[in-house]
Amino acid sequence: MPRNRGAMPEATWGTRQALLTSLRRLSDDELVARLKGLAARERRATALLVAHLAELDTRDVYLRAGYSSLFTYCRDVLALSEHEAYNRIEAARTARRFPVVLDLLAAGEVNLTTVRLLGPHLTAENHVGVLESARGKRKAEVEQIVARLSPRGDVAASVRRLPEPRPALRVLTLEPPVQVASMAQAAGGPLATAAGPLAAATSALAGAVPVPLPHPRGSAEVTPLSPDRYRYQLTIGGSTLEKLRLAKDMLRHALPSGDDEAILDRALTALLTELARKKFGAEKKTGSSRKAASRSGCVGAPDSRHVPATVKRAVWVRDLGRCAFVGTEGRRCGERAFVEFHHVRPYAVGGEASVENVQLRCRRHNDYEARVYFVREAVGEEQPRAGTGGPARVSGTTDGSSRGRSGTSRHYREVGRRASTPSGCTLQWRHRLGWF
Repeated sequence: MPRNRGAMPEATWGTRQALLTSLRRLSDDELVARLKGLAARERRATALLVAHLAELDTRDVYLRAGYSSLFTYCRDVLALSEHEAYNRIEAARTARRFPVVLDLLAAGEVNLTTVRLLGPHLTAENHVGVLESARGKRKAEVEQIVARLSPRGDVAASVRRLPEPRPALRVLTLEPPVQVASMAQAAGGPLATAAGPLAAATSALAGAVPVPLPHPRGSAEVTPLSPDRYRYQLTIGGSTLEKLRLAKDMLRHALPSGDDEAILDRALTALLTELARKKFGAEKKTGSSRKAASRSGCVGAPDSRHVPATVKRAVWVRDLGRCAFVGTEGRRCGERAFVEFHHVRPYAVGGEASVENVQLRCRRHNDYEARVYFVREAVGEEQPRAGTGGPARVSGTTDGSSRGRSGTSRHYREVGRRASTPSGCTLQWRHRLGWF
């Protein structure tokens, strides 16, 4: 029996399946080229739509059609979401004042959100320079431009007690005695007929114990006010508030005003100092660490994948605490979360824990580069040389160092084969190969 696919015709379903199947045959370069072409056509279509809305906004077409506003018309007739309708209408009104916006939208140099944010602040005198400064910028960066164009004063520090949030409830089912249902069955008659459903209902009601779920905590809100000034709003608990007040009292001699910003800055400075000390602190000079220290702190012990603290500090500062992976088109990843120390030439094939051979990688790029490296090593392809980008021939059969610290060439070819599949990319393999 065919699967129910709703109102979609069988021919249409087959066409869509054939399209997805044909896309799987494309090479990476072909797929990317098609995506770029489709994105360019979508941008041109968006610019045309905005231009048409700019003209429609000057006519009474939507009023004659029975719609009270252009927004309602876009939502109900053009089937745009409320967010899509709002962005496009604001962009259309800005483009009617400054038609150069249409060219920038079609070229992908600005997007609808950028135009919406900048529109109220554009004038005949500044629109060229402002739009030029917003080319290729993300929303947070555009908000910085808006803060520069229309700076707002600092917000006053305030503490306000929030109402206790109403937690979501879940039902914890118990096994209660259903005495009412038993009484109904004993009485007979009409009540006995309903004994089954009544027992089920009684069990559900008696066993439904409301258990509060943890209240979700959102991230703090950051809003640019003026150049280098931000509003930072968050919710804190009573103990955190007491610590803040205690810090104010203890710093009265140095900060008589009790400025919250200065206290927060001091607290974060102290926290970062402590975290850096713990993260890359001094090591006990025992075993392999003694060997690392004996090599002037620039290279780890040759028989250990351990990265000395001196190397970690140098790499962290050099890479600015961000993923240093550079893509094929020259773009650096720059991710800050969950960064790891990555051996450019893996430890398993002789890579040392040196400043030159260790770089920061986010977890995804660390995993990706390791898989790519060992797949290439398994088939004897050329590998990029650390720090130069040039090729370096790596073979699993040349000598002991290229085969790894332990095991045979065939072992690492098997490792490369497993690493080439997503199921083989486990934390166990990553530790075993010394990927970080």
